[in-house]
Amino acid sequence: MIGERLRQARKAAHMSLRELAEQVGLSHTAIDKFERDTNTPHSTMLLKLSEALGVSVDYLLRPPTVELQAVGYRSHKGFTPTKSGQILADVTDKVERHLELYDLVPGTLPAFNKPRVAAPIESLDQVEDVAEKTRETWRLGFNPIPDLFDTLEEHGIIVLQSHVISANTFSGLSAWAGKVPVIIVSTEWPSDRQRFTACHELGHLLLHGKLSPELDEEKACDRFAGAFLAPKPSVISALGATRTWIDHRELALLKAEYGLSMNAWLYRAKDCGVISPRKAGQLFGYFKKRGWDKDEPSKVCPQEEPRRFPQTVFRAVAEDIIGESKAAELLAVSRPSLQRMRDDVDRS
Repeated sequence: MIGERLRQARKAAHMSLRELAEQVGLSHTAIDKFERDTNTPHSTMLLKLSEALGVSVDYLLRPPTVELQAVGYRSHKGFTPTKSGQILADVTDKVERHLELYDLVPGTLPAFNKPRVAAPIESLDQVEDVAEKTRETWRLGFNPIPDLFDTLEEHGIIVLQSHVISANTFSGLSAWAGKVPVIIVSTEWPSDRQRFTACHELGHLLLHGKLSPELDEEKACDRFAGAFLAPKPSVISALGATRTWIDHRELALLKAEYGLSMNAWLYRAKDCGVISPRKAGQLFGYFKKRGWDKDEPSKVCPQEEPRRFPQTVFRAVAEDIIGESKAAELLAVSRPSLQRMRDDVDRS
């Protein structure tokens, strides 16, 4: 039965029942019956549905293989159940394709290298310790992390980007596909926001169920994200142990070096005791007065792209593990688009 698969593909394509029905020349009631498995499309209609949704017929016929667990959304005003369903369908589809590929090419997805986290965590200072412990476990030292997505993937986390929902309503989520952790960020945010969101989601993966009831998990994950991207020794080395003021040009240079926003650096300065809470408030007010709380006066950091999955697809093609048709299906592109991707690399 194809009902669940069809519903997942339709939501991932950001289409309503009526929109899909118009594409294939049916009523929305007929599509609804397909999705509820009270009626089954014939072979010609299956082909029309697959073309309209941008998936293969095999995809529609194959039963769902992944059920995401512990899904946590980082969303904003206007994030409705319909939009959460669209995101979940998009993520589930992407995760299925990733896991299918990694099964075909064993050893390409490392086991999650999860640091040991003692519970209960009762303070934000202990959250800082978890961030430093994670860096220690992953042998990152205290230096900036230039390729955050690569780093997360190297330690067994599937990192995805989604363009389904606008940045005004969705920033990221974390989930588990069995024992595999998944982090997804919106493509609509600038790189520094994506990096912070990805680390915030990493915080959820590590801290969930470990915090004392007095600690708010969202605030704890914000603290984790800041401490993971700019650990306390690095903050003190860059800014000094105590300051009475911080020039915005310092923060702009640190943003470029660490991929962490200027505002987040102000929070790190306060959290690490470099500036007092009172002075931090004055600096935030200085930023807000100039509109820098929303639009910082520095260049956006270069955008990152998860690379492990496409690299593994082309490896599988090169080793004749899969053909071009399967590669196109895994990458969710057409055969001509896949060929153009390969040609573009040849010309570069």
